[in-house]
Amino acid sequence: MKPKMRMVGVVGAAFVAGTVLGPVVMPPVVSAFAQEAGNRAETYRLLNLFGDIFERVRAEYVEPVNDREVIESAINGMLQGLDPHSSYMNARSFRDMQVQTRGEFGGLGIEVSQEGGYVKVISPIDDTPAAKAGVKPGDLITHLNGNSVQGLTLQEAVEQMRGERGSSIKLTIRRPGTETPIELSLTRDVIRPQVARFRMEGEDVGYVRLSSFNEQTEGALRRAVSTLRQQAGNNLKGIILDLRNNPGGLLDQAVQVSDDFLERGEIVSTRARRADDAQRWNAKPGDIADGLRVIVLINGGSASASEIVAGALQDHRRAVLLGTKSFGKGSVQTVMPIPGNGAIRLTTARYYTPSGRSIQATGITPDIEVLATREEGNAPLRDREADLRRALRNDNGANGSTEAPPLPPLNLPAGVQDKVTRLPPEGAPAFDPTKPETDFQLQQAAGLLRAWSTADPQRRAAR
Repeated sequence: MKPKMRMVGVVGAAFVAGTVLGPVVMPPVVSAFAQEAGNRAETYRLLNLFGDIFERVRAEYVEPVNDREVIESAINGMLQGLDPHSSYMNARSFRDMQVQTRGEFGGLGIEVSQEGGYVKVISPIDDTPAAKAGVKPGDLITHLNGNSVQGLTLQEAVEQMRGERGSSIKLTIRRPGTETPIELSLTRDVIRPQVARFRMEGEDVGYVRLSSFNEQTEGALRRAVSTLRQQAGNNLKGIILDLRNNPGGLLDQAVQVSDDFLERGEIVSTRARRADDAQRWNAKPGDIADGLRVIVLINGGSASASEIVAGALQDHRRAVLLGTKSFGKGSVQTVMPIPGNGAIRLTTARYYTPSGRSIQATGITPDIEVLATREEGNAPLRDREADLRRALRNDNGANGSTEAPPLPPLNLPAGVQDKVTRLPPEGAPAFDPTKPETDFQLQQAAGLLRAWSTADPQRRAAR
């Protein structure tokens, strides 16, 4: 079997096996055997039920059906009934996923999930047809080329959005806060997202944006930081790591990116159904920023692998987190190839930050809240993990509590945090991705780094 891939990117029933009358005590081994036999019998009965329904569909549905499509739909329904992130991939979808994790794929450039039968945009990828057309996180795609997506599986909808470079597709979008549907015409392209974009903000602050976590991410980050340090020399006051609207990706890349800034200590741990399957990752000596101050930007589109990095750097107080609360996807999916039949993506573990907190369905709260726009303060919160149907519960505390362990105090010189403004001023220009000066959160982060350096010029971040 091919190796498994771990990714971090949507009612229990009690059955009584029998009734005991009077003071009858069944030996534990016999009792367990009887319960196991009863469970097997129930399982066989349900599998027979599935076979009966399948045969009835084949024989009596109004039109002939494709056996493979019906079976694959049933498998996908079983997996999607578990949680929002488990699913079945046929052979073609599995190949597409493998290509995507290598950092090149065809289509529109949108990370999506499914909600209420619609395709929901988690995040458009930078410099792709979707981003250029104005697709936004939280958009609901209701129609493709005028045809409703209701009734399609997520994979079927994704396959329709893929296509040859240069071909067009029309999306109908329902956007929160907009009364009328939005019609967008997009031209498909080969998606080769530049996973790390970087530049100097002025002459003293380095800026690195990571758009996803694929096989190229950690190497791209190292090259970016190295280039920035060469460009700025001794003037570099710190680095801003932008993880806003980064939907995540590969677990190993999240671990490596976190390790790049940490000298020691735990990065992340995972706990599965069986205690023996728990894993823990620790940092190795070496900090690519050499102790420079780091600010991490996050928002409601920062999910999965992004949250692992943000959580690790926050718990170790290696970075200050600025922005708004993250998405809250604290689960790990393992991709399990099925020889000759694609693969399944199955949720197999929850992950925990170094302090032992799960961010599942709660998200990571930034150290300093800064809103992107004034309207964001009055608008309803964008949907997050907790809003998805069948989202896993958070298991931080006992008795259903989701309260996470307390973090060490934020290590900033007195008065520095007071220089950060939560809301843009009245009449501030609308955000334009081509004009960094309109990015209020980024400008607040840069100002914080400069104030921090001025207040404590000799000190570098604790390592």
